[in-house]
Amino acid sequence: MKSKILYFVLAYVLLIVVMFLLPPFSASDYSLVKNTTSQLGAQSTPNAWIMNVTFVALGLSVMAAGWKFLKNYWLQRIVLLVFGVSLVFVAIYSHAPIDITLDYSHREHQIHSVFSSVTGFSFTMFAFSMAFIFKHMYDRWVAMLVGVFSILLTTLMFSISDFAGIWQRMIFIMSFGWLIYVFGSKRKKKL
Repeated sequence: MKSKILYFVLAYVLLIVVMFLLPPFSASDYSLVKNTTSQLGAQSTPNAWIMNVTFVALGLSVMAAGWKFLKNYWLQRIVLLVFGVSLVFVAIYSHAPIDITLDYSHREHQIHSVFSSVTGFSFTMFAFSMAFIFKHMYDRWVAMLVGVFSILLTTLMFSISDFAGIWQRMIFIMSFGWLIYVFGSKRKKKL
């Protein structure tokens, strides 16, 4: 179990580094504030493979870290699998480039959008579902708040899109940080 959490923590650290350090080495018009991490991994974008490898590492490591932890909770396991697999597919099917005058696959972009939506929705469902299995009220409230903040920040991504990059990075930091807290702590005794 410890090695699986370690891989997940390493993938999380990689995410933080890539989210904040890759933009200058990406598309020339990429903005950390305005553009999302999916646009770091977009089609026809320099060094996109780095962001996409990060998505795959996160998807695989979150499933591995949570599987044993959720041993007796099949609903949460299924939702976690949907979350992890959809995150892997976010990397396989890339976003359209920032400069849409470049040649790119519209179909691949549409598939990417579907998997991005599934990733966000399944994570939110996972957070809310975890609130029903924790024994301690504090853990239940934190799980509910993570779910609520995921919805609020996602709403902000679309309503105040000039800051979409900031809102999405906040979602990622909060979401994966919370998952590490849950899967890596002694929370097992509290389920």
